Order: sequence, then C-alpha cells, then structure tokens
Amino acid sequence: MFMKLRLSSSIPTIVGLYGETIEVPCNGGAVQSDDLIFTKWKYTKKDGTAGDLLVKQAHKDEATIQATDSFKNRVSISANFSLLIAHGTLADQTVFTCMLVWESNVKEYPVKVVVHKRPSPLLIKDKAKQLENGKLTTLGECIASEANPAATLTWKKNGDTLKNDDTAIKIISQVTKDPGTGLSTTSSLLQYTAVKGDVGSKFTCRATHETGDQESAAEIFTIHYPTEIVTLQVLNKGAIKEGDDVTLRCHADGNPPPTSFTFFLKEGKIPVNDNDTIVLPSVTRDSSGQYRCSLLEDEKKQGLQEIVVNYLDLSLSPSGMVLKNVGDTLVVDVQKNTSGDAQVSWTKNNGKLDKLPDFGELTYAHAGLYVLEVSVAGIKRSESFKLDVQGKPKINYLTEQLSADGKTKVLSCQAEGSPEPSVQWSINGTNERSTPHSNGMVTHTITVEPRKNLTVMCTVSNSLGDDSRAIVVASVIVESVPEGERSNGNDQAKLIVGIVVGLILAAAIVGLIYWLYMKNSRQGSWKTREKEMGTSEEEKKLEENNHKADV
Repeated sequence: MFMKLRLSSSIPTIVGLYGETIEVPCNGGAVQSDDLIFTKWKYTKKDGTAGDLLVKQAHKDEATIQATDSFKNRVSISANFSLLIAHGTLADQTVFTCMLVWESNVKEYPVKVVVHKRPSPLLIKDKAKQLENGKLTTLGECIASEANPAATLTWKKNGDTLKNDDTAIKIISQVTKDPGTGLSTTSSLLQYTAVKGDVGSKFTCRATHETGDQESAAEIFTIHYPTEIVTLQVLNKGAIKEGDDVTLRCHADGNPPPTSFTFFLKEGKIPVNDNDTIVLPSVTRDSSGQYRCSLLEDEKKQGLQEIVVNYLDLSLSPSGMVLKNVGDTLVVDVQKNTSGDAQVSWTKNNGKLDKLPDFGELTYAHAGLYVLEVSVAGIKRSESFKLDVQGKPKINYLTEQLSADGKTKVLSCQAEGSPEPSVQWSINGTNERSTPHSNGMVTHTITVEPRKNLTVMCTVSNSLGDDSRAIVVASVIVESVPEGERSNGNDQAKLIVGIVVGLILAAAIVGLIYWLYMKNSRQGSWKTREKEMGTSEEEKKLEENNHKADV
C-alpha cells in the first residue's frame, strides 16, 4: 500500500508498511496512455543488476509476470500502471523502475521503496517489587520489538523525562536486529535511586517511531523508607468528657509502617505488639495531661499529645417542690465546678429567662417551674425547683354590667389566692364561667335577671381562708306590649306626659307670682314704717286676691 512519496536527489522515495500491500506509482501516477504499446516494471537487485518483474501490453487485460524470485507471486499492476507488491517485507527496500514504451518514444521512471514496521506494544519486564529509599535499584526493562527502523525509548516519571546521570539514574539501551526478518528490537534498562518523595510516582516508558509514538501503562512502585516522624493521635471525635473511653493511635511515617509501639501513660510505659492503638477506659478529670508514644525498638522518636478531660459539677438550692407564702423571700444558690467557661441559662415554665427574677418579696406571679441548665464542652447538666406561692383569698372587685339586649345583668367577681379559691354566689344564675387560675388570679361570672333590686354577695375561699363582698343589683323591668299596639301606646304616653308637665309649670308660675307679691307688700310697709294694719278697703282687696289665688 502506498504510504508517502519523498524526493531524494532525483529519485522519488515512497514508504510502505511491513506486511501490507505496497503501491509504487509510475511517474507519480501521471501516465500518457495514448499510443502506449506496453508498460514494464523492473527492480534493482542487491548486486546492482536489474531484474524483471512484469510486462503489461496495452491491448491485453492481464500482465505477464516475469519475476522468478520472491516477487513472483506478490507483484501485479493496477489500472493506473502502479506496481502492487503484496505482503511487503524489508527485502522490498530497493529501486523499482517503470518503463513506458510508445511507438516513437521510451521513458523510464525509477522509484525508491522504504518499508517501515511499527514496533509491537511496549513491554516492561523484570519489574522491581519495591524500591529502597536511597538505594540504586533496577526498576525494569522496557522492550520495543520488531520495528523498522528501530524505535527510540525514553523513561518518564510523572510525565517528565528521566536522564542518565550515572549516579542516581542509570539508563542502559541497546538495539538488536533479527537476522531472518531484519526487524530491530530496542531495549532500555532503568536503574533508579528512589527517595521518600517518590511515593505514588508514575513511571512510564515511551517509544518514538516513524509510524507514531506509543507509551506503556504507568507503573507505581512501593518504596521502602525508615521512620522519621512519630505522631500520637486521639481518635475520639469532639471534646472528651468524664466517663468516655479514649482511643490513642501511634503513627509512624515509615514504609512498611511499623506495627509495634510503646505508649507512655500515667500508669507507666506499656508496650503494644502488632497493634498501633490503645484504649483508656472511663477517663476522669485526673486523666488530663500529656501522653506519648514511640517505636517499640526506638524510644528516641516520640509522638506527643495533650489530653483535656472536661467535667461539670452542679448543685442548686432549693430544689424539688418549694412552698412559700405571699410576701416571703426566697434565696437561690447555684454551685458549679467546671473544666472551662460554662454556658448558663434559666427557663420558667419552658420560657427562656434573661436572668433569674428577684425573689425579695414573693407574689403569685413568681410561682412556676424554674430550670437551670449549664453546659461545657459537650457536657450538659440541669437542676430545677418548682415554686408554689400560697395566700388567703382576696376579692379585688365585684361588678355588674347590663347585657347587650338589656334584659339581664352580668356579674363578675375577681379574686386572688392560692391554692385556687372556689367562688360561690348568694343567688343562682346562668352562663357561669371561670377564667383559668393564673398568677394567683381567677375571675368568675354569672348572668342574672333581677325582677327587683337585689343585694348579691360573692364569697371566695380556699384552705387558708375566705373573703366576701356584696353588690346591689338594680331590677330590670321588661313590659310585654303586643306588636300592633306599640305605636299607639307610645303616642298616648307622650300626650299624658305633656299634660302633666304643663300643669306643673302653671302651678309653679302662680306660686312664684304670689310669693313675689307678698314680698313686695311687706317690703313696702317696712320701708315707710307704716302701721302693720291697712285700711278696711285695702284689707278687702287683699282678701279678694287671696281668694283668687286659692281658686
């Protein structure tokens, strides 16, 4: 198969692939077929002489094979006069000549053939099981076999090319040729001095070739190196508190990793074989302190860890049920002992308090469940007391209110006291209701329909005493008037009221006139100092006026 045309001096060169059909063009594929008599292909033998391959007459469909050697069964000619060589080998690397014969002219076109062979997939053999820190070790040998021309091999670490320095890196490469096929095999031996930083590094071998490059699969080698650093780890998550089991792990950075260690505890030195952990059961505050560990065979390399065991002691006085009277005092004492700064909070009846109330003089409002909560580094403690404030019942007010329809009255009696006072009325009513007992307060209401003025008494009592209060409730008069007579009855009532008011005003006027008259008469006699008795004619007129006034 035709691969590539090259110009080398005056003779063009093509590249064919090993094992495939090589196509050799005649005059680069530009053949003048008019008046062409025949086409002949020949080649140059190793001794420099010419050898015939085939002849194709212009008037015939088939070519005549003239070759008698290895080309005999492998050569043919295409429709465009190219020579076809099946199953190309390295022996086909020579000069092939196309001769064109016309009636009046003959021309020859030589072409040089080069055969390439892609190397087989790369192979790394004799790989090291592990690399020793600081020791020159044979990492492996890379093989690129059966190629033409021979492949060039390079080693890479994490993508970077390794170069031979004859100390930490040594690369030995060689090429061998198969005498039968003529194909070349390239090998490259890598000796490498590993360091601790090479852990996880990827080593590859790369083949560079005319037919294209290829790279081997990455190899990762185990690297052995001694321990340099020892660390002690606490495996517990979060803060450590009293009662916890604490797990300690000793870790060394050597490879292979050490498996036996010495732990230095408060109880003393404890060796542990084939294990890197130890458990401290149920630690206490006295367990706080410094802990160490080392390699079993080398106590100079140690890891250190400081352990803090958190604790919290809490007491509250008073606690439980606390019974007090109204006006008493209450002293609350909190004692706490913690390993660090503690968070303190109070709640009353599940509601958060900014601070504890002043219990200097207790009221009913102080009653409730008080809970103290203290926390530090994952530890939480709580204490509580329930305060009950008692007192003799006392009525705060007793009121009446006319209902919206004007037919009934609602009586309300509010009292305070604890235990919750019971409420009793001196009369029966309806719609009796009572509010919940809160902060020592309770309000009881009833609905009554008084037909006359009543004195109603409210009495409250509990185990500590009682209290009473009375109220005068005015009657509520409701007249039943037929629906059809309501308008007439209202008009008649207005008329009667008008007449009565008129008579009252008339009498008041007459009386006022008489009074003024008598006053003036007396003042006149006092002023003139006349005798108290008038003439007979004046007395007569006075009697007549008196008579008219009486009428």
